[in-house]
Amino acid sequence: MNGSMTASSAKTDIIVRGLLPLLERAGSRLITINAHSAGAQIKTCASEAPPSEQLGELFRNVQLKGIFSDSKTFADLHFDESPKTILADYEARKVESGFDLGAFIHQHFSLPTATVHPASPGEPIDTYIARLWDVLRHQSDEMSGHSSVLPLPYPYVVPGGRFRELYYWDSYFTMLGLEADGRHDLALNMLKDFAFEIDCYGHVPNGNRTYYLSRSQPPFFSLMVDLIAEREGDASYVAYLPELEAEYEYWMDGSAVLRGDQGYRRVVRLSDGTILNRYWDDRAEPRDESYREDIATALGRRRDPGDLYRNLRAAAESGWDFSSRWLADGHSLNTIRTTSVLPVDLNCLMVHLEQTLAKAYRIRGDGDRSSYFVALAVRREAAIRRLMWNERSHAFTDYAWKRHEALPVTAAGLFPRVKQTSWMRLAMSANDPKRTSSFTRQ
Repeated sequence: MNGSMTASSAKTDIIVRGLLPLLERAGSRLITINAHSAGAQIKTCASEAPPSEQLGELFRNVQLKGIFSDSKTFADLHFDESPKTILADYEARKVESGFDLGAFIHQHFSLPTATVHPASPGEPIDTYIARLWDVLRHQSDEMSGHSSVLPLPYPYVVPGGRFRELYYWDSYFTMLGLEADGRHDLALNMLKDFAFEIDCYGHVPNGNRTYYLSRSQPPFFSLMVDLIAEREGDASYVAYLPELEAEYEYWMDGSAVLRGDQGYRRVVRLSDGTILNRYWDDRAEPRDESYREDIATALGRRRDPGDLYRNLRAAAESGWDFSSRWLADGHSLNTIRTTSVLPVDLNCLMVHLEQTLAKAYRIRGDGDRSSYFVALAVRREAAIRRLMWNERSHAFTDYAWKRHEALPVTAAGLFPRVKQTSWMRLAMSANDPKRTSSFTRQ
C-alpha cells in the first residue's frame, strides 16, 4: 500500500460516493474504489436481510422449538436453496401429518462446522498461537448459495469454535498478535476488510453477518490504523481518512439536532450541551444468534420487550455481553439499561478517533480541519474528567446520563490510564503542542 491515490482514482472515488445513496435505494451498494481496495474482487455489498426476516415464521419456530441447542447455529446455516423456495416448501408441508421440522431443516440447510484445533501435549503456547493463525484464517470473497455471512475481499482471522466470522474489536488484539508473529500481511488485510465494510455499510458491523449489521462494536478502527502505520508510515492516515471520517459520522449521527438531555442512536446531549456517546442497536427485536434466550429473558416482565431487546443488543455492541456493568440491580439481566449509560471506555475511544482524524488532516495539509478535531478531542476529554472521575474511588467510571450520576467502578475505568501514553503522543502530533491528553488526575 503506497497510501496515495491517482487523480483518476480520486475522481472515481468522489463520483462513486455521490452515487451511493441511489444505489442503496436500488437494493445494493457499489463499494468505494480507493487505494486500499485495489485488487478486491467484490464489487457489490451484500444487501440481504438477516435470517429472522428472510425466514419469518420458519425461523421463529425453529428457534423456539429448540431444534438446535445453540440459537446461533440456525442463524449461521447455509441455505441450500433460495429462501423463497424453502418457504414455499415449508408452507406446503407444515400442515402434513407427522411433519418433522428438524428433518425439514436438515433437508434444506447445511450445517456449519466449528473450527476447533487443540494444542498438542506439551506444545509451547507461543508456538501453538503462531500455528493457529493459518487454522483460523478465513476467506469469504466468493459465496456459494445463501448465508448470513457478509463476504469480504481479503483473508481474515476468526476466533474459532462457534465464532466463524470476523469480529470488530476482538480483531485489534488479534492484529497485535499477528504483528508480533511477523504476519503483517494478514493484519493489513484485516484492516482493508474493515475499511471495505465502512465503505459498504457506513460502519464496521459487530461481525460480518447480516444479523450484525444493525450495530457495531467499540470503535477500534483508528487504533488499527495506528498499528498498521507503524510499518506502513504516516501515509496510512491519509489513505484511510475517508473511512476514519465515516466511522466518526456513524457514531455521531444525530448530534447536531439533539436538545439537552436527549439521546439519538449513539449520541447523547446533556443539559449543559455536552455531547458524549453510548452503545445502541438500530433494531428492537430478539437477536438472531440468541433468539430463544432473548425471548425467555423478556417473558413475564413488566417491561416493553422492544426496550429490553434493544438494551440487550446495545450491550452486545459494547463487547461486554454480558456484564453487571449494564444491569440496574447488578445481577438480573432483565434490568439491563445499556442505552442509559455513557461508557467511559467508548468515549475514550472516541477521543482517540478525534485525535487520529486531527493527525490525518494535519498530514494531508488541512490545518483548519485538523484544529477542528483537536478541539473536539479536548472538549470530550474535559467532559470525561468532569463527569466520569470519581474522587472518592480515585477511578474513572461510567455515567448514568438520565439520573446524572456516576456508576460503580469497573475494569473499564482503567481504560483512560492504559491508553494515556499513546494518546499523549497522538495529541502532540495532531498540531496541538500545548495540550496532551493525560487522563491522570493531578
